[in-house]
Amino acid sequence: MSTSQRPRRASSLLLVLALAAIPLLAWLMRPGDSMPPAKAASGNSAIATFAGGCFWCMQPPYDALEGVIKTTAGYTGGTKTDPTYEEVSSGTTGHAEAVEVVYDPAKVTYEKLLDVFWHNIDPLTKNAQFCDHGTQYRTAIFYHGDEQQQASEASKAKIEASGLLKDPIVTQIVAAGVFYPAEDYHQEFYTKSSVQYKFYRYNCGRDARLQQIWGAAAATH
Repeated sequence: MSTSQRPRRASSLLLVLALAAIPLLAWLMRPGDSMPPAKAASGNSAIATFAGGCFWCMQPPYDALEGVIKTTAGYTGGTKTDPTYEEVSSGTTGHAEAVEVVYDPAKVTYEKLLDVFWHNIDPLTKNAQFCDHGTQYRTAIFYHGDEQQQASEASKAKIEASGLLKDPIVTQIVAAGVFYPAEDYHQEFYTKSSVQYKFYRYNCGRDARLQQIWGAAAATH
């Protein structure tokens, strides 16, 4: 479905609730995700930026990771200054939905952040992720400096050499630019609106596709 045809996530959640499959109900009855506890920043922190489709789905795996201080959903890689969600969703600004991860390198390595990234995305599909289509949902690693670039390229090469994937990786590895935080209601959406988040994720087919690609290593958040 094209971007112009696809209903916006926020405005179509009630329809999704009405059409959700019965088997999902048991999954939804599990204890809801709780807001991650605040993490104190050390004197030494670094930034990583990743685009993996819907940013709602990219915050949970990093928030749960020891050594991550803070995550922020937002927009990067485009041309318009301070874009809105509606503008980015239109696919006209060049931005991708992304997450900015502030982390403590003494507690978690950038290589670990990359590993989490890969196993939370479909790296084989260009300009789309699961049910979301358009360049705003492309996958990308926005590196900060030469070390992150080299680590990103090495991690991609390692996956390609493993033979696990049957098609070429199309995920971009590009220099980071300006990152614009998304609107407040998008931040930690998985905790603020946990049932709606679970319905969206399930109906988008994210976990099913991750399992198909990565098998036992697939992430489910």
